[in-house]
Amino acid sequence: MNFHEVRFPAALSFGSLGGPERRTEVVTLANGFEERNTPWSHSRRRYDAGVGMRSLEDVETMIAFFEARRGQLYGFRWKDWSDYRSCRPSAQIAFDDQLIGIGDGITTEFQLCKTYASGAFSYERPLSKPVAGTVLVGLDGLQLQESIDWDIDLTSGKLTFSHAPDEEVEITAGYEFDVPVRFSVDTIQTSVASFQAGDIPSVPVVEVRV
Repeated sequence: MNFHEVRFPAALSFGSLGGPERRTEVVTLANGFEERNTPWSHSRRRYDAGVGMRSLEDVETMIAFFEARRGQLYGFRWKDWSDYRSCRPSAQIAFDDQLIGIGDGITTEFQLCKTYASGAFSYERPLSKPVAGTVLVGLDGLQLQESIDWDIDLTSGKLTFSHAPDEEVEITAGYEFDVPVRFSVDTIQTSVASFQAGDIPSVPVVEVRV
């Protein structure tokens, strides 16, 4: 896949607009009731990087990043400041933030994920772009050591244990993560005059499946 393991400048993504998008197909029946379905098993994020532009230097940095990605051709990492950690915003990352699997004595590879819960319902979001140096892992309430007990693939979010966790053992992890995205346009229009007057460019980006 065409993807560059480089993050869009975090200072420019700070303050940007965006969030999760779902696709729901709604059919209204003759009796007024609705049938609702979705072809997507996972949500997709959209953002507007232009909102974070505060100076002409910021615009220059953004244009250089856009050109290096060849517009929509190459994906890249994006820091979603509203949702980039395994824990709550007010907490510190811990090895038991998220339950990512249950041991069966055979499986050694597990996908990082984050669970969003509301009442009795929840959604498990797979995460493929953990941030280097932030991942913590535990088994059954005990923290493990990286490179000795486990390793992480920073390009896929797959966690691999040196030995398969025993049956019924809870596998937990904590981490920061980026969102894999691409620019959703091949043209960016900027104007020095309009920018100085407070008119910022629109730079839309959209999450990609990796």
